[in-house]
Amino acid sequence: MTDDVDPTPRTAGARWILAGLITLLGAALFAGVVNQGRADSAVLFVALPVLLAAGLTLTPHRTAHGRVFAATTIALLLAAVALHEGAVCVLLAAPLVYAVAHGTTALIRALRDANRPYVMVAVPLLLLPGLEGSGIAPRVAPEQTVEVTRVVGLPVDRVGERLATGPRPTAVRSVPLRLLGVPTPGRVTGDGLDVGDRWMFGYHGSAHGPGGHLLAEVESAAPGRVGFRFVEDSSITARWFTWRHAELSWRAVDPAHTEVRVRVDYTRGLDPSWYFGPLQQVLLGAGVGHLLDMLALE
Repeated sequence: MTDDVDPTPRTAGARWILAGLITLLGAALFAGVVNQGRADSAVLFVALPVLLAAGLTLTPHRTAHGRVFAATTIALLLAAVALHEGAVCVLLAAPLVYAVAHGTTALIRALRDANRPYVMVAVPLLLLPGLEGSGIAPRVAPEQTVEVTRVVGLPVDRVGERLATGPRPTAVRSVPLRLLGVPTPGRVTGDGLDVGDRWMFGYHGSAHGPGGHLLAEVESAAPGRVGFRFVEDSSITARWFTWRHAELSWRAVDPAHTEVRVRVDYTRGLDPSWYFGPLQQVLLGAGVGHLLDMLALE
């Protein structure tokens, strides 16, 4: 499908001016977001793609969707370099960015081709969902919880003994984690279930710097239940979420089986909530499942 060519040079000139102003606004917005440390807000993933698509769609040329796709791809790659993001973050954000950009393109084209006088009203309205977490609009439910339960074929006393030896590195079995290349601990040390005992999860470095580590400490202990606080987090995943508290519990189901449950409270680092909230819930659920694998209960 192609765009209609503008009927008059005057209309074409007006569109070029408008597209230029939108582009300048987008550049200023990007600089401001990065400068103020708001690069994790919905401005980067929603508002900027809206402005990019609007600017390109309003230029008087053909193949709007093709130009939007190419420009969005370049923008994603440039943002990854400028913000020092790994490939996994680009992969996770790409569906949202492409959907917003092409959705904006389709809407503006439809309004423009129908000669609707309120075509420019659509741009500010489309920007509203991109303000979440920017400081202008509040964050929505950033405090989240993930819980994973597994029944293992061991008596409850044997489970307690194995948990006390602490986690150990193991191969990643989760399909989402493997497909996306989500960072997982490559170095794990520590053991014990007594107050003050520490478990350390180390991450391998990447092209953007050291992988860092996550240090968890037992802060409460009771029969069949241990609570952890997070002492330090310099890991490469700290940009995406912040660990708040974790609880490991286990109980006998029958003489030969034990239910093991891990609950983790965390703060989501990325907005908008309606996209990154469910996404991080799924990925962290897989991550907690990997923790259970590292505890060698099966």
